[in-house]
Amino acid sequence: MEKFMALGVMSVLCFVLPLIHGGKTIPTRNQNGSEDWGYVEVRPKAHLFWWLYKSPYRVEDPSKPWPIVLWLQGGPGASGVGIGNFEEVGPLDTDLKPRNSTWLHKADLLFIDNPVGTGYSFVEDTKDLNLFVKNDVEAANDLTTLLEKLFNRDEKLQKSPLFIVAESYGGKFAVTLGLSTLKAIEAGKLKLTLGGVALGDSWISPEDFVFSWGPLLKDVSRLDDNGLKSSDGLAEKIKHQIQEGRLEDATNSWNELERVISAGSNGVDFYNFLLDSGTDSVSSFTSLELSKVIATKRYSRYLSTLRSTPGGGNSLDSLMNGAIKWEGLQTFLSKDRTPLYCDNESSTKGFTSSYKNLHFYWILGAGHFVPVDQPCLALKMVGQITNSPR
Repeated sequence: MEKFMALGVMSVLCFVLPLIHGGKTIPTRNQNGSEDWGYVEVRPKAHLFWWLYKSPYRVEDPSKPWPIVLWLQGGPGASGVGIGNFEEVGPLDTDLKPRNSTWLHKADLLFIDNPVGTGYSFVEDTKDLNLFVKNDVEAANDLTTLLEKLFNRDEKLQKSPLFIVAESYGGKFAVTLGLSTLKAIEAGKLKLTLGGVALGDSWISPEDFVFSWGPLLKDVSRLDDNGLKSSDGLAEKIKHQIQEGRLEDATNSWNELERVISAGSNGVDFYNFLLDSGTDSVSSFTSLELSKVIATKRYSRYLSTLRSTPGGGNSLDSLMNGAIKWEGLQTFLSKDRTPLYCDNESSTKGFTSSYKNLHFYWILGAGHFVPVDQPCLALKMVGQITNSPR
């Protein structure tokens, strides 16, 4: 991992430094034109870094335009250019070797270090806290400004539908960006076709997630009754703190909950509860990355589950009937799931169910980082979501 960090920093700095000259941002590309990168000044003295890969597998099909996937990392404060790109779906892995399961097989890839202050994105005066975003809406506004600068000047990009794909806390960024993008398109400010929004293992309901941890870990024998009692007690405390608007206290209690669960489970991996902490290379790398982000709370470490009690009430049905109201829900829930396979394998790798424009995927044998744990199925999934012609 240290090898990657050294190589990554050296190679990226070689092309980042010439991008800003005389206060202006200058997009750059490699020799064969397959990669573009650069900065966009989204607000005075605030700059977002982006990196676009153009797929060598592109297929021209008038009925199925070649898609672009915008990858949004979580954290908040984790680098999509670093983690999503090299650890998960980009053309090269952390050893800078070709990745067979790169999502370039299905789409072009756009990575952005979001929000400003993350990765290679920066503000010119770090002492001016007003230059940093304070909420998800402000982050979405910055991202929308970047998309306006990239797409409005490039007719070729405009022909490809954009799919916003997010992981972890990136799910919040994706939702707010999706809404902001639609408003900009309707107002005539953004020349772009929004293909859809995909939320992967998204940290969108902290209260539901923290109540799920204890019962799930008790189910798989990582916690005993005492551990479950301690976990549920802290989850209840977090719930009340959220209701009272004491979000910083809730975050501190959430950190305490992680410590209690870690002690009671003898170090379960919060990115994959089937493993011990530190045995998953991606989670170890992510923890290293996030530890470098000063004054940024870590929100991405959680267990991916849809229920708060074993076989109990917080199913997909009850969750979607809570914050989300959709008239098609009952029809969606009544449909049989379709099993998913990879290549010529006969073993079940997952399930999917769809109704109208909602597509839901259950990926088996995967933790928080699905493209790493199940690369074949993740690639198949993104091809289906984006309606890729390949």
